[in-house]
Amino acid sequence: MTRPLHAASYLKSHRKRAGLSRRELAGILGLLSENQIGRHERGAFLPTLTIAVGYEIVFQVSIAELFPGIYESVRQEIEGRLTDFENELQGSSAKGRKAARIARRLEWLWERKHPDAALIS
Repeated sequence: MTRPLHAASYLKSHRKRAGLSRRELAGILGLLSENQIGRHERGAFLPTLTIAVGYEIVFQVSIAELFPGIYESVRQEIEGRLTDFENELQGSSAKGRKAARIARRLEWLWERKHPDAALIS
């Protein structure tokens, strides 16, 4: 997956709202340097998954809300690949067990697109 272009975050506003300094937040997250916090806030560097989850825990806000640009870039990439995958499956002419596996995958893809309809069943 390529690096998303929109790495801006809402970290700084959440940190300020909590009254935390960069040094304090770095300590809470177990980071060695407060400079890493600044880089994440500016979008200069993406946090590791562990640190991103740490931000989510500290601020009680989802990663998607903390990093909306990254989330949207990744979402669009993945949805595009899922569409390609679905088209590939629909073009398949498999038979027997393989056809059943393809049908299950297509069913799962449909359920992803229609979550409310899956609950009714």
